Amino acid sequence: MQKKIVLIIIDGLGDRPLPGLGDKTPLESAKTPNLDNLAQKGTCGLVEVFKLPGDIPHSDTAHLALFGYDPNICYLGRGPYEAAGLGIELEKGDVTLRANFATVDKDLKVIDRRAGRIQDTAELIETISQIKIKGADILIKKSYGHRAVLILRGENLSSFITDGDPGKVEKKVNKVIPLPTCPPEETEKAEFTAKILNDFLEKSHSVLENHPLNEKRRKAGLFVANFILVRGAGRFEETPSFQEKYNLKACFVAGGALYKGIARILGMEEIPVEGATGFIKTNLKGKIQAIKDSLAKFDFVFCHIKATDSLSEDGDFIRKKEFIEKIDENLEPILDLKNTLIVVTADHSTCCILKRHCKDPVPLLIYGAGSDDVRQFSEKACKKGKLGKIKQLNLMAKIMELAGR
Repeated sequence: MQKKIVLIIIDGLGDRPLPGLGDKTPLESAKTPNLDNLAQKGTCGLVEVFKLPGDIPHSDTAHLALFGYDPNICYLGRGPYEAAGLGIELEKGDVTLRANFATVDKDLKVIDRRAGRIQDTAELIETISQIKIKGADILIKKSYGHRAVLILRGENLSSFITDGDPGKVEKKVNKVIPLPTCPPEETEKAEFTAKILNDFLEKSHSVLENHPLNEKRRKAGLFVANFILVRGAGRFEETPSFQEKYNLKACFVAGGALYKGIARILGMEEIPVEGATGFIKTNLKGKIQAIKDSLAKFDFVFCHIKATDSLSEDGDFIRKKEFIEKIDENLEPILDLKNTLIVVTADHSTCCILKRHCKDPVPLLIYGAGSDDVRQFSEKACKKGKLGKIKQLNLMAKIMELAGR
């Protein structure tokens, strides 16, 4: 009998042992009776996360790989996924970039990449949206927190451009130029696109520096949002849908724009949940209940939970442990599902000590298709599971096999 599939991705779940937790990971030290119960009744293993040679894993390519899409073939660039996640109707050829409101000094050296994790950016966006640059229409849309999406729309544009974001504090912002790998036939377009973007970033910096909201932040001793760091340029093209690929009617429950965007571009239907965000106060109860309710209509439900990743990037291992426990407490509604495969894993590991994504494999449990001797859902315990180590690109094929599809 064919089973329905629930895929729960706990972003950045995997970690390394921490002295502050008795040399355990946040997952190992967390009290997770429900996840442990699923692990005991299911099968476990590790997932080897997709990454490009010499790089660390990234959320966008890792999620594509989780869904069985090879990023080497169908990756659009981070920008289009973020834009689609905000509900923006992209047009073929749009060049889209991720954007952070950041703090820079008078020499354009980055002081804080997230402008103190500013939340109230709507006024800033409304103001800089009035800036006009010859050669392209420029749209900027608010994402959550300090994040935004910037879209260049017009003729003769290229996504073969470098990031303006240096990626670290104490470094000067980068001038956007054509990528070293830019194909010869794209060079002129890339130079044209880079010039438009650099002009916009320069003008927006001048506007933001003296914006009334930033004046208030200065007086309050807060980081000002006086520069836009851009990265992850991508050009929108159609991608084969999830239903075409697997013959599964799919939906998703998510708060973060990136994860919504990937799911939307793959043709999954959104199940809206009030209070579902990418933050620690997200409505976990509502998300899990939405999974259960959606199975009456859909064959495949993807649920994304973000805050574990953000807490790791802040090095906050205590709250990461506590948030994992909160996730576990809210799993009750789906523990008694019938004829359903429940898959719990992560897109990548995020190490609290490093405060960034790391290359470590992630734990995997699959409930509803046999069992093994694993008694706890953790990095160390799952290593002994009978699923072994599965490449992320091959995980969806294994899920389909175990679901009888």
